[in-house]
Formats: sequence, C-alpha cells, structure tokens
Amino acid sequence: MGRRVTATVTCGGSCVGVVGPFPVDVPWWAETEPVVAHLERTLGVPVVVLRLLGVDGGGGARDGHARYHVEALERPESVRPCDFVVDDHPLRLAWARASGIRELFEWAALHVDAQGPPRQRKTWNLSGLFRLPTADGPVWLKAIPPFAAAEPVAIRAIAAVDPALVPTVLASAPGRLLLTDVPGEDCWDASAQTVAEVLARWVGVQARLAEPLPGVPDRRPPALRAAVDNLLDGPVGAELSPAEVDAARALGDRWEVLADCGLPDTLVHGDFHPGNWRRGDGAPVVLDLADAHLGNPVLDGLRAIDFLPEGRRRGAADAWIAAWSAAAPGSRPAAALRIAEPLAQLAYAVRYQEFLDNIEPSERIYHRGDPAAAIRAAVASAAGGG
Repeated sequence: MGRRVTATVTCGGSCVGVVGPFPVDVPWWAETEPVVAHLERTLGVPVVVLRLLGVDGGGGARDGHARYHVEALERPESVRPCDFVVDDHPLRLAWARASGIRELFEWAALHVDAQGPPRQRKTWNLSGLFRLPTADGPVWLKAIPPFAAAEPVAIRAIAAVDPALVPTVLASAPGRLLLTDVPGEDCWDASAQTVAEVLARWVGVQARLAEPLPGVPDRRPPALRAAVDNLLDGPVGAELSPAEVDAARALGDRWEVLADCGLPDTLVHGDFHPGNWRRGDGAPVVLDLADAHLGNPVLDGLRAIDFLPEGRRRGAADAWIAAWSAAAPGSRPAAALRIAEPLAQLAYAVRYQEFLDNIEPSERIYHRGDPAAAIRAAVASAAGGG
C-alpha cells in the first residue's frame, strides 16, 4: 500500500501552508527522512517534522495517508493556504514543539562542533533522532521522553563493564543525549555466531550489574505483577473477555516460580531484539536502551530468541542458557525460558500502557490496543504450553 503524506507547515507559530499528499518510499510513520527531503525540495528551506496529526488507513505504524505538523526553520514562500492553529497539549513532548526543537539544537551545539545542519531521521512519541555531521564523523542527537530517562544511565553502567558493547555517550541532559556513531548494519539477519557472541557478552554484563541503579525503573516480578493486576482491573481489562481476564490473572503465580529459577535481578534492556544490535567491522554494539529497567534477565533472552528466524531460535536459546549457567551456577535458565514466555507478553502490556498514559492523543495510534493484544498473546502462549 505504501505511505502518502500531507504536511501542514508552520513557521514561527503561524501556518504558511499545506503540502501534499505526496508518496514516500518508506512506509513507517515515524521515519521522517524522506518526508523532510521532499518538503525541503518543495519549499527551499530547512524543515523539521514535529508530530503526527493523524493517519487514514494503514496500520501497524506503517502505510496509509499520514498527516504531520512540520515546522519550517526559515520562512518559505506561501504554499496552499491553511487555517491550522498551533495548539498545545500537556503531554506533548519537547521535540514535538518548534521551541523544543530549536532549544534541542542549541544544546547540541554546546557539545559538538557540527559541520552542517542536523538531519532528522525519525520522530514519534518515543524519541526524536537527528544526525549531526562533525569533522570527526557523524554524531547522533536523541531526544527521549521522561519515561525513557534511564537510557543514558544504563549505557554508562554497561560501558563501565564492557565499553565496546554500547555507543559512547558524549553528553546527556534531561530529555536528550548525544551518542557516537556506530557504523555498520542492524543485525536483523544476525548469524548464529553473532547471536551467540552478543548473548554471551550481554549476560556477562548483566551478571555484574545486579545492584539497582539510580533512575532505572523497578520492574522486578512483584512490581510487574501489581502493574498487570492494575491493567486487568481497569480499562484494559474491559477490552478483554471475562475468560481472558481470568486466564491472565491465573498467570500471576508464575512470577514467583520464575524467581525460584535463581536468575539475579539485574539491568534489563527491555527490547533486546537483533534490530537493536549493530555490527560493522568490529564487535556488535547494542543500541536503544529506552526501555531499560531492573528486572529478570529472562525477558531479554526471550526477546532476542523470538525475533530470530525459526531455524536459529534453538541455537540462540542454547547460547543464552549456557551463558547464564556459567554466570549463575545453580540457576535454571532453561526452566526460566519456559516459565517466562507468557510473562514476557504481560511485561510488554505494562510498558505499552505506560506509553499510552504519557503521550498526547494524536500519537496514541502507534500503541492503541497493544496492551490488550499483549495480554491475549500471554494467555495464548500459556494455553499453547508456554
């Protein structure tokens, strides 16, 4: 189907016009690079996509007719007139405001000597990502929401154990960080060797980070169990059938069984799939720790395994089991994988609801229905023997 775009363009708080609809060759709503390129060619001035206004059609965060609010950083000649009024919302994030973008760029300029304007790569309710050219190579400016504030803390903690496993944080402040570039490709098609290498190094780090870190959320089993109960007691539970709610509640005892497997609570990535690993000529690097928390490491093991092709999952599970058997003698990592499969889905439901609770209405389309869907997946997993 593809993505078509209409941009409502403002400058300095007033609407200068509408551009579109026009097609772009990347279907994902959050990917702004082709949108910015088309608009800058059309308007002749630099622009930044601030936020998603709505989508007609599409689904799964891709395709359809996506409508955006775009800020021109210099005043263009008027295009098709519009009467758009720049409103505000208490949950609007800083990088979804023109003033926030300008302040973000000014902050970055205090820490790196950019050799050109920032190039926007991505924006959505979970982050804004910009590439800054410097004399020493590109640097990444990442804007993050308050509910992802653990990312720079987590990166620095990991770097203290295995510096090559994460990008270097050049600077950070509330709501933003500057990161070194990681050349190479994302590891969606990771070889068995790469998977085993990443898992072994990651477990090696986790085994040494069992103490709570300031600013890192507590999502150990008791906290997650309470959060799931809150979901089932509230509006998310109302989206489920009574039988689904009862089945989800029945999974609660698994948290204690999981704890008995002997794995230590530690720093958990939270979204440890191979797309968040990157490899160039050297060792793989782990990216995007926005969901980092204190919890049971089996959630990372399952995330990595589940994103791999069917034929590579058994090998990945064996590598993860071997790594934890060595790191925590007497633990039962194989049992933890079996017990936690439905629990991982419940953990995702809690995190998705956290997104929905902290983003403005127009961007909830990214996650609407996800908590209930994840709970249904947990119930189905348990029914299937997970």
